[in-house]
Amino acid sequence: MASSEQIKEYLAYWFQLGKGVAFQSEQSPLLPKTVIQGNHYSPEFEAAWQQILAESKNCYLEGTQETIAELLTPAWEINPCSRCAMPMPLKSVGVASLECPCVDVEGWPNTEIPQPRSPVDSQTQLSKIRDRLKNLANH
Repeated sequence: MASSEQIKEYLAYWFQLGKGVAFQSEQSPLLPKTVIQGNHYSPEFEAAWQQILAESKNCYLEGTQETIAELLTPAWEINPCSRCAMPMPLKSVGVASLECPCVDVEGWPNTEIPQPRSPVDSQTQLSKIRDRLKNLANH
């Protein structure tokens, strides 16, 4: 089962590649310009996420067919694409499309550019490195 946080991360990754969320009632897709700001998601992304949650039955990632509400049910999981390693929805039970949303992203996968990512708390990461180095020095 895909958690709300996994769906949020899934959308954040695809937003970074320029894919938006389409709403049945609107012409243009929702695509925040800034997804990550420092060590957290941007306010623009957080506002988009709240709108997506509010209208989850009527919206989906461009290039996919499953609504966000469907992805939030136990029938779906988020796993890495075998072609590009980007997160993609897979049905836990039954038959689902094996097509990753990357299929229509021109020039993707591209290992020569920075890959989409989640926010990183630099202080936490540096603390973990420091702690590992201390443990190595004590052994």
